[in-house]
Amino acid sequence: MVPDRFLGLDLGTQSLTAVVIDTVTGDLQQTSINFDQAYPSYGTTDGALISEDPTMVCVDPKMWVEALDDILGSLARKGLTSNIRGIAVSGQQHGTVYLNEAAAPCLQGLDPSCPMIDQISGIFSRPTSPIWMDSSTHAECQEITAALGGDAKVAEITGSIATERFPGPQIRKYWKNDPSGYKQTSHIALVSSFITSLLIGKMAPLDCGDGFGTNLADIRTGRWSTEALEATAPDLCRLLPKLIREDDLAGHVSDYLVRRYAFSPDTEVVIGTGDNPSSLAGLGLLGEPATKAISLGTSDTYFGYLPRLLISERTEGHIFGAADGGYMLLLCFKNGSLARQAIKDRYGLSWNEFSDILLKTAPGNNGRIMLPYIMPEITPLVLKPHVFRFGGLEESDVTANVRAVSEGQIMAMAHHSRVFGKKPDTILVTAGASENLGLLQTIADVFDVEAQSFEVKDSAALGAAIRAARWCLNKRGNSRSWRALTELFTTQRQSLVARPRKDAVRVYRAEGGLLDVYAACEGFGLGIGRKPDKEIARFKEFFR
Repeated sequence: MVPDRFLGLDLGTQSLTAVVIDTVTGDLQQTSINFDQAYPSYGTTDGALISEDPTMVCVDPKMWVEALDDILGSLARKGLTSNIRGIAVSGQQHGTVYLNEAAAPCLQGLDPSCPMIDQISGIFSRPTSPIWMDSSTHAECQEITAALGGDAKVAEITGSIATERFPGPQIRKYWKNDPSGYKQTSHIALVSSFITSLLIGKMAPLDCGDGFGTNLADIRTGRWSTEALEATAPDLCRLLPKLIREDDLAGHVSDYLVRRYAFSPDTEVVIGTGDNPSSLAGLGLLGEPATKAISLGTSDTYFGYLPRLLISERTEGHIFGAADGGYMLLLCFKNGSLARQAIKDRYGLSWNEFSDILLKTAPGNNGRIMLPYIMPEITPLVLKPHVFRFGGLEESDVTANVRAVSEGQIMAMAHHSRVFGKKPDTILVTAGASENLGLLQTIADVFDVEAQSFEVKDSAALGAAIRAARWCLNKRGNSRSWRALTELFTTQRQSLVARPRKDAVRVYRAEGGLLDVYAACEGFGLGIGRKPDKEIARFKEFFR
């Protein structure tokens, strides 16, 4: 049987992962390089350089180049490269790479007898790349917001309010602080387009999945926004990659990859994207607006597919592009597993005990609610950490606090996701805490939908491979749906499915139910509402 292989590369914060899939046999092979372990000379901690100012976080992009060389070499030694028909890249979103005029001729003329890392040291106009963890651009966000007419206007144009980790504010800061370096810059790539450029030997375009996460693009037209560019830095349009609305060919692999790593010269490279839109493909959610996903990781995220743009006045959440020309919605909650673990550890519980408490205690927690802002929160925006307890929630009550932190987090998702339209029909739950049946049941009850624990290893890298496969197969007339491709390589944990319980749903979603109480508590916590005493008392009266 002749293999039909496709390669997905995911350059994340801590590692570079390669996933090779075979769409004939369903075989999947994965390999990964951890940056801290493999390249200690770069001085990273968890893949990043953190300065004395903890808000400033960056990476030397040469480390990424070295990792790409090494992982391609590993694939070649395994004999995998010659049969790879297509490649796509997933890159950590929002990171920027600044290149000078020497970059284009250097990439085009790479010598296959030497490693890439030995040839590219002179192509950078800025020695480091700020990444998504950088939050040092608060002043620049304010300046962009003022120039564009307020938070809601920025979100209407670009899909998000001016956000500190986004490229727009980062570029503005670079222009302000190092005008000579900015002047020497001839091209600004995002991580996904930079790695794609290394594969094809020329400057790669940028897809809207990544491009809409910049505060620079108009999400209605799929083009760079003149207003946003002018509010950011001078002559910026000339420096940015061409913006592409949906998956397309970026080019074929360079002669360097052919001669050094034995790729076929016919291997096609599909335009790269960010890790979040790539995970959308890896989970099989493209084209599936009725299914949403919750990732219960270090940060919790709620995300899904939108076939068309929903125009509404909002200042929370993000709209990114999707591989098929549609859209992706995403809400990020910074206080995810760290908040749950803080409660678990505070009372000396195991995760099994944590889950059992949720399964054995009554939904609604008798009106006791927690807002677990252990660290600054993204959704809703909370700058100063503070844990709020309402409804007589005593810190000494173990079971009440376990239920309060869990319900508080899940109700925050349900409350803030309303801006994106009606509730989903199904929720896929991923990441580490997705195996916690108590959390899964709470999600099902709060959202009133079936919640399925879904096991997808390296979903961003898998999504990149699936994007490459679908584009290349469709071009050859072998049309395959997103879901059909994804189902070859993903596994639902059949034993971990939670269905909403009618009585529990009423506790949360009826008029005056706990979701309404939560909204009142959050308003008070944000300083925009009165104490929620009346709402809590009413809840306790009607939902005993």
